[in-house]
Amino acid sequence: MADGPHIVITDCDLGDTDIEEELLISGLDARVTVARCKSEDDVIDAAGDADALLVQWAPITARVLEALPHLRAISRYGIGLDMIDLDAARTRGIEVANVPHYCTEEVASHAAALLLALWRRLPALDRSVRAGRWEPVPVMAGVKPLSSATLGLLGAGRIAQLTARPFTALGTRVVAYDPYATATPGVIELVGLDELADADLISLHAPLNAETRHLVDAAFLSRLKSHAVLVNTARGALVDTAALIDALRGERIAGAGLDVYETEPLPAHHELTSLERVLITPHAAWCSTDALPTLQRQAAENLLRLLAPSA
Repeated sequence: MADGPHIVITDCDLGDTDIEEELLISGLDARVTVARCKSEDDVIDAAGDADALLVQWAPITARVLEALPHLRAISRYGIGLDMIDLDAARTRGIEVANVPHYCTEEVASHAAALLLALWRRLPALDRSVRAGRWEPVPVMAGVKPLSSATLGLLGAGRIAQLTARPFTALGTRVVAYDPYATATPGVIELVGLDELADADLISLHAPLNAETRHLVDAAFLSRLKSHAVLVNTARGALVDTAALIDALRGERIAGAGLDVYETEPLPAHHELTSLERVLITPHAAWCSTDALPTLQRQAAENLLRLLAPSA
C-alpha cells in the first residue's frame, strides 16, 4: 500500500488519467482515487481523508472544505477557479493552483475563428448556397472591411492579446476593458465599459467572479450596435443567456459565437440551438493534440510541488 498522500481526482471528463496517476505515484508514492463527483456530497464522500484534490468541475465549496480536515492542496484542471471557494481555502491554509498557460493559443484561435466567421457571415453564406441560392451581395450587405472596424476585448490578458493579433494585422482598431490592467501592448487601447460596447466585434476573456457574472446583461446588450457580433470563449455566466437570446431574436445584434454556457453540457433542445444567428461549439476552444496531455501533466505537477516534503 502506498505510504504517500491520498490524492482524489474528483472528476475528469478528459479521458483516462494515466498521466496524472503515474506522475503522482512515482513522485509522491501517492494513493490515487479517481471519482466521478458532481455534487458537494459526492466530493465529501470520496475525499473525506484526502490530502489533496485534482479538480475539473466538482464544486469545492466552504462546506466541502470544512468536511475535509486533512486537505492541504488543490490543483485545477484548467485556468478558471470559479468552482473553488478561494476565500474558504485561504482561511484554512489550503494551497490552490491552476494551469494558466496550457491552451492560450487554442482559445485565442477559436475566438478569432468565431469572430471572423460571424463578421464575414459564413454561416448565412453556407446556408444560402446549400439552399440552392447564389446571392453573395444580399447576404453580405452592410459588412464593413475589418480595417474600418473596432474589436473590443473584455479582459486584456494573454488570450485576449493573442486573439487580437490577426485583427491588428488586418488593420482593425483594438480596444479592451480590464479594470485590473495597467498596461497593454501598444496596439491595444484600454477603455471604459461604455466605449467597449461601441465596438463592432466583442470577445469575452474575463474570469468569472462576483463582479463579472452577467456583466453582459440586457443593459450592456442594448448599447451594442445592430451589426455587432459577440463571442464568448471564457465563462458562460459572463453573459445573461436570456438577455442574449432576446437581443438575437429582436435582431438588436447581428450574431453570437459561443463555446461556453451557463449550463454545461448545453441541453439538446436549448433555445440557442434554434437560432440561425448563433454559432455554438461544445466548450472545445481549449482542445488540440498538445493541450490535453499538457493540461494533465501540469495539473499533476502542481501537486508534486505543493505536496513535496520540506527539505
